[in-house]
Amino acid sequence: MFSVLARSNPQFDRIATKATFFSAGFITAAWAAIIPFIKAQVGINDAVMGLMLLCLGGGALVGMPIAGYFTNKYGCKAVLLAAVSAFALLYPVLIVADTLPLLTLTLIFFGMSIGITDCAMNIQAVAVEKDAEQPLMSGFHGFYSLGGMFGALTLTLLMSMNVPTLAACIVATVFVLLLLLTTESGLRSDKAGEQSQMFALPRGTVFFIGIVCFVFFLAEGTVLDWSGIFLTEYRDVSTASAGLAVACFSVAMTFGRLLGDKAVVLFGARFMVVGGALLAMFGFILSLSIEHWLVALVGYTCIGLGCSNVVPIMFSATGKQQVMPESVAVTAVSTLGYVGVLAGPALVGFGAQAFGLPTALFFVVVLILLATLLSYKIKTN
Repeated sequence: MFSVLARSNPQFDRIATKATFFSAGFITAAWAAIIPFIKAQVGINDAVMGLMLLCLGGGALVGMPIAGYFTNKYGCKAVLLAAVSAFALLYPVLIVADTLPLLTLTLIFFGMSIGITDCAMNIQAVAVEKDAEQPLMSGFHGFYSLGGMFGALTLTLLMSMNVPTLAACIVATVFVLLLLLTTESGLRSDKAGEQSQMFALPRGTVFFIGIVCFVFFLAEGTVLDWSGIFLTEYRDVSTASAGLAVACFSVAMTFGRLLGDKAVVLFGARFMVVGGALLAMFGFILSLSIEHWLVALVGYTCIGLGCSNVVPIMFSATGKQQVMPESVAVTAVSTLGYVGVLAGPALVGFGAQAFGLPTALFFVVVLILLATLLSYKIKTN
């Protein structure tokens, strides 16, 4: 993929990659923590807030092909320095954007910077892992999950201490910028050897990788958006405790990813994909079949652990295929995965309206099964 023009210390490469994943997870969770304050600040209803979230997601989808193009042309370092700085600086602007047009515009550019970062950091991760000749991708994605947990805890703690929301956002911005400045020497400045292009439709193995990522991102988005509703409406859990499912899922996913690289070495990537998918399916079936909230939490823990390493292994597989240039392949896979995050919860909502939420969630199990069968067409080892 890259012709070596300016190689940094491999250890710095890994540290910088982990820091970038951590920052992306941190700011995404920090954004979620201030959504209620933004809604109150602008004075909008739930429907309009939903449209604002679509602006964020749409911006991210636009940003991903941009990332692939400019990473090809200028290298990961230039793109990540610009994108991470952009979302860090735009984050506090979300609080002071007190009109709907200003909030819309800010969210679009905020989403674009997150989308660019998401794609570029995975391109960096593929290159670093390929040079290391050992599994590293699960650990990188584990730091994204760690960043999300740390971001949510930090913003919640600051605001529970009555720190003004804008001040808390500025603290988050300063933290991300400092982390970027102290690790930027490990960002890859080497450029692609192939001709740069904005976006290409996934083909061959890359298409199969993208579909598998789409399904597992869909499953993740479904848990994040629908698990609380499932617990409250079908397992008699109070609304105050509805977040327990997401907590169990997130902790299990983080734990699984941080141990994932060693597990891949020990058991092999194929075993981790198939075993993880079976565990995720078992988790869904367990939570849907036994009517007890504790069993449901065990099920969501299994889903988090099962899903944890499938997507990282799929991104690693983009570095092993020869059908498309790696940067273009990562862009296509990232875009398809993000479409799964956005579309999945909506599709489950339509299914829930037509057939009931449990039936709609069983459909997710079928999709995971199909994706698992499809994964046999992908070279993972």
